[in-house]
Amino acid sequence: MFEGISNAVSAFFSQRLVGILVESFPKMLLPGLKMTIPLTAISFSIALVIAVIAAMIQVAKIPVLRQLIRFYIWVVRGTPLLVQLYVVFYGLPNLGIVLEPFPTAVLVFSINEGAYCAETMRAAIESIPKGQMEAGVCVGMSWLQTMFHVILPQAFRTAFPPLSNSLISMLKDTSLAANITVMEMFMVTQRIASRYYEHLALYIEVALIYLLFCTVLTKVQAVCEKKLASYGF
Repeated sequence: MFEGISNAVSAFFSQRLVGILVESFPKMLLPGLKMTIPLTAISFSIALVIAVIAAMIQVAKIPVLRQLIRFYIWVVRGTPLLVQLYVVFYGLPNLGIVLEPFPTAVLVFSINEGAYCAETMRAAIESIPKGQMEAGVCVGMSWLQTMFHVILPQAFRTAFPPLSNSLISMLKDTSLAANITVMEMFMVTQRIASRYYEHLALYIEVALIYLLFCTVLTKVQAVCEKKLASYGF
């Protein structure tokens, strides 16, 4: 039994395989830096804008718009992200709407993540004492001024940890963009694996690269939380 395991390990770390892994690493890392990271950053930035607007509409209880926002959140959170990608990229051309792979991925990831972040922001805003809004109005600030200058800064401090977790999740979810031909890190790995037929080792390698990216984001999150705490937020 142990001899069989030893032989399997030796075969796994054969000279040929090590050479493939070393050669493939920069080929995987480069699309990660040039495509995966920008896709995550752009999509999440747009998602935050969507989330703040959606959360403010819900908190303000604007009748029609609030129902539309609730419907948007219900639909997006109730359908798989992969299905949403397919609907936009492969389905909309039937209506004459054709989008390039990268803009499609940005659009879908932004809309999808915006729905989840909207609920995070709504909960964070509602956690701020109502007296804060009343105090802002009493000193002559409008509702929007109070929201932007008083409420949202405090809400972002509360929402920062879950929003950071959402960012890390989005980074991993970008691998789904390979299904609509976006040349991100996972799709490049698929092509390399199909050429060398070393799927297990190559997929483990790309998983470790994703782990590296997520670890860096986690460290950045911890540093930012300490900074916010030191500033009294």
